[in-house]
Amino acid sequence: MPRLSLYRPNKTQDYDFLDRIVYEQFSVGGTDIHVHKYIGPSNPTEANATADQPQYDVVSETNIQDLLFLENRDRKYEEDVYTLRGVYNVADNDFNLSQFGLFLNNDTLFMTIHINSSVKTIGRKMMAGDVIELPHLVDEYAANDYSIALKRFYVVEEITRAAEGFSQTWYPHLYRMKLKQIVDSQEFSEILDLPASEDYPEDGTLRDILSTYEKEMQINNAVVTQAEVDASSSGYDTTHLWTVSADEDTGKQNLVQVDPNDVSQGLKPDSPIREGYEGHLIQDGIPPNGEQFGSGIQFPSSAISGDYFLRLDFKPNRLFRYDGNRWIKVEDGYRETLTNTNTRSTQKGNFINNTNTSTVAGETFDERQSLSKALRPKADN
Repeated sequence: MPRLSLYRPNKTQDYDFLDRIVYEQFSVGGTDIHVHKYIGPSNPTEANATADQPQYDVVSETNIQDLLFLENRDRKYEEDVYTLRGVYNVADNDFNLSQFGLFLNNDTLFMTIHINSSVKTIGRKMMAGDVIELPHLVDEYAANDYSIALKRFYVVEEITRAAEGFSQTWYPHLYRMKLKQIVDSQEFSEILDLPASEDYPEDGTLRDILSTYEKEMQINNAVVTQAEVDASSSGYDTTHLWTVSADEDTGKQNLVQVDPNDVSQGLKPDSPIREGYEGHLIQDGIPPNGEQFGSGIQFPSSAISGDYFLRLDFKPNRLFRYDGNRWIKVEDGYRETLTNTNTRSTQKGNFINNTNTSTVAGETFDERQSLSKALRPKADN
């Protein structure tokens, strides 16, 4: 008499019977999920490409676009949308107390799908990068200015065999997927560029109603504006708590000045020699006590002792003081606005935030990118 065993080296009719029973459970009790199939990373090609209309080559979905960071940033998705059935546990948004602080686990789902039916529908197994839309989570009553219901999209991050999907025959029937909500990023640009409403495509794209980019930029700009008020320049601020004592008659700070006994003809006895502060980045290129000064790219032909002059051809601008015989350096204008602008007279301006362009061989290139691309020989078409 042969030994009884539920396991067989090959999948028998018992496996097929149990697989149909499992699939029936998903058909009856599961929810629809719309799958945007990831077909692979796309790499821009130089042939027949322009800045407005770049050409793309789509490679296999098993390839990695950036081997350094292990990222596929330029993702291509199939235009057709597939419908599967999935099951997951709906839970309230609870705080995660496993680490310091309070964190909400409201953007991650764990969903199970039937293996054979999913592979038969989309032509391969589900994989990381596939985007899933859950139609039963559409919010028709969102507090926004749109008449379009807000959709919910998730991206597959991991997929494994579900422990509860193994039957008595020891063969798996279910996949367990870890899903994360998508954000407005380069990876999902093709998904977010889809019409928000199929019936009214003129109402805009999914990005227009789902992306938080505009609101985040408003918050960021408000933070920058307030920061410029609170700390308008880099370095120490000498106008808040500690200040140099001032003269009661003139209101100017009591700073080191020329010794009256050394005053000669034409000398300014009230011209201070240096600032009253020492610290990190307090030099602003402005004479102490608001003394008058000239500026230019070369020193004036005539000057009297105690005159100040700001040389604009130095980077940063350099302040000099005339002692009667020569121009002596006083300080450099290190203090600059913290906003990323190109008007600053330090290397934080045009050098780092370079927006200039150069023309090489009749083509225009940004100076902030390597010119090796411009000088590289072109392939013959």
